Parts: sequence; C-alpha cells; structure tokens
Amino acid sequence: MSLFVASTRSAFRAVAPIKRSFQTRRSYATEPSKGGSSSTILLGAAAVGIAGAGAYFFSGSGAAKKAEASVKEVTEKLTPGEIKKAFVGGDQGWVSLKLDEVELVNHNTKRLRFRLPEDDMVSGLHVASAILTKFKPLDAEKAVLRPYTPISDESAQGYIDLLVKKYEGGPMSTHLHDMAPGQRLDIKGPLPKYPWEANKHKHIALVAGGTGIAPMYQLIRAIFNNPDDKTKVTLVFGNVSEEDVLLKHELATIENHYPQRFRAFYVLDNPPKEWTGAKGYINKDLLKTVLPEPKNEDIKVFVCGPPGMMTSISGNKKSPRDQGELSGILKELGYSADQVYKF
Repeated sequence: MSLFVASTRSAFRAVAPIKRSFQTRRSYATEPSKGGSSSTILLGAAAVGIAGAGAYFFSGSGAAKKAEASVKEVTEKLTPGEIKKAFVGGDQGWVSLKLDEVELVNHNTKRLRFRLPEDDMVSGLHVASAILTKFKPLDAEKAVLRPYTPISDESAQGYIDLLVKKYEGGPMSTHLHDMAPGQRLDIKGPLPKYPWEANKHKHIALVAGGTGIAPMYQLIRAIFNNPDDKTKVTLVFGNVSEEDVLLKHELATIENHYPQRFRAFYVLDNPPKEWTGAKGYINKDLLKTVLPEPKNEDIKVFVCGPPGMMTSISGNKKSPRDQGELSGILKELGYSADQVYKF
C-alpha cells in the first residue's frame, strides 16, 4: 500500500517537529503581491489525494460540446483496461467539476473535494504538472485564471482534492472558500512543468514556503512511490506558524520510512515555545548546511514560495516559460542557473 494513502483527518494531523539547531535571519514577505506574478498565483492551493468518485458536466455552450466531445473521443479510443483521463490537454476546453465536500483545515485553509467525470477516471496529470482554474466574478469584464498544483496521486480514480489557503484580496482563493457543495469549478489541464523520470538526478533539494509545498510534494510522492527511483531528497519548508505547516504528517511518515534518502527541515517565523526546529526565515547558513553542494554535478534545486521568499532564495520567474536570472542566496552559494528550477 502507498505511504500516501491517509484518512481525511489524519492527512492534516500535526506531529512533533524534527529537532533542528539552525537559526535564521533573512526576512521576506509571506503574502502574495497584488500584481499576481507567476510565483504568486501558484500559491493559492495544493491538492491532497484522499478519496472520492464522480459526476460532472462541461461548461459553456459551443465550448462545452467541444470539451465533452474531446473526452468522449479519447475514451472511445482506449483499449480494454486502459485508464480513462479527465484532462487531456490540447484543445479540450474547460471541464466543470462538481464540489462534493468541504473541510476546514485551519484558520485560513480548506480542503475542497471535486468529483471527476467518471468513477474509474484519473485526472490525467503527470509529474510535474498543474491544473488551471477559472471563474468570472459578477460585473467583471474578464475571468480570473489561477493554476494550482495537484498533489493527489496521479493514479487516484474519481476525484481530485484541493487544499486552498485564502489570501486577503485574492479573488480565486476567496471564491473557492465561498463555494458550497453542489457548485462547480471550471478546470483544464494538464499544464506541464518540470518533466520528472526516475533517477533523473542523484539528489534534489526542495526549498518551499507556505503552499509552495504543493509541487514539492508532487515530486516527493512520485519518487517514493516508485521502487526503482533511488533519488535522495532534502526539503527545507518555511512557514509562519506550526498551524500553517501543511502535509506535515505525510512528510514525517516518508522521513520515518526513508531516513537515509529523505530529510525535512522545518522553519517557523512564529514558533511555539516548545518548538525545537529552526526559527525565523530560510537563510544562507541553513541552506549552505543542509543542501547538496553545488560542486556536485547531478543535483537539482527546486524553489517555490511567496514572491519575497523567491527573491531572497533564487529570484522570481519572469513568466511561466521564462525562469529569469538566478539571484539571491542560491547564486551566492555558487549554484548555477542550470541547477535551479523555479516553480
């Protein structure tokens, strides 16, 4: 059985922090900018695979028929036993999924379960990839579009779960938090990111802030669900408080099962008195100590977090297709642009 199958409640259960002695100093913003950069919009949600089965419809008129026909065409071409996919990319169009269940996770985060078109259908996403969501506010001229990184298992059938943090002034996260069961959300995908294959790198490092854990967990899950993948993984995960640490139980479970291949370092800006992990912000001293050295050729460092964190660690992307120049702490430590990928 996969290590990543967990009950709805246990998926968000806190566990004791792993002891770390590092103290951090460099500060950065923890809220997304109003400008909506490519890094900002990725922070609205993470997807957590739990359970479900489905019903759906396609939105729009002409676009609706086109999307429905696209899925039916792909489904009809499947050979016996081949898995059906909800999202096939290309000119499929928007698929409207029904919200089935809502769970309050913490003070600003909810889990939203959406049903896929059919019970035996998978999302069609791969590692690493994302989905794009859309809704049009009343009296608005244009629709709001936001990508979210699914971290539910790609082989899960009948559902996707989104873990959505609400940001003040964030139109999509506010809309999702206001949704009630029975309502629907327009989604398309997959949006390809960094193409992963087993043992692509000997050692990868993941530097995440807040809901930037989403694409990181997608990579982690893929690696440790594959017995042929021997990649080593180091995670540095920064948050404001312990309550804000998402997927802590899942990450601790992986670390307990693979202590020689997976290490997780947690950093809290506002830790409780009993916290024994790192305090403050992710800084140069911490990264220099725990990350694989840049002189090692077969490594990759992935970064995802709020714009201020990105600026501090690696510099922000220019656009979804332009990684921009490498700057910040990683450049100071001697990493090359080829060794770093910004989600």
